[in-house]
Amino acid sequence: MSKFLAASCIICGVLALSACASQPDTISAAYVSPIQYQNYSCEQVQMELSRVSRKTQELHGALKKKADNDSMQTAASLIFWPTLLFLEGGDGPQATEYARLKGEHDTLEATALQKSCSIVVEPITPTADQNKPKGSS
Repeated sequence: MSKFLAASCIICGVLALSACASQPDTISAAYVSPIQYQNYSCEQVQMELSRVSRKTQELHGALKKKADNDSMQTAASLIFWPTLLFLEGGDGPQATEYARLKGEHDTLEATALQKSCSIVVEPITPTADQNKPKGSS
């Protein structure tokens, strides 16, 4: 019986770890071809970079929340294993979109450098001010 219990614990542990969503900071940027931006003016590069940065920051928040929730549920499963049933199933389409957007951001930055544009590069991860709840100071 103890072999069955040990095997069950190992299987549950593997399932729990494989079902956890990745933290957004660990998601690598996907390759995005610079060809689509080669005819952009510096102004167009700046506008597109701003759009990509905003969308990436939004997804970062959603992915971080999902990963944090999965981590808490995994920790709770050590005490009460049925919580494993509520894990959302790892990385999904949002993580794929986030990787693509990170790749776009990198490509747009490289395009701006290549064209000698003097642009403001917005961060793709939220700053401390953006993480504060609204209404707090």
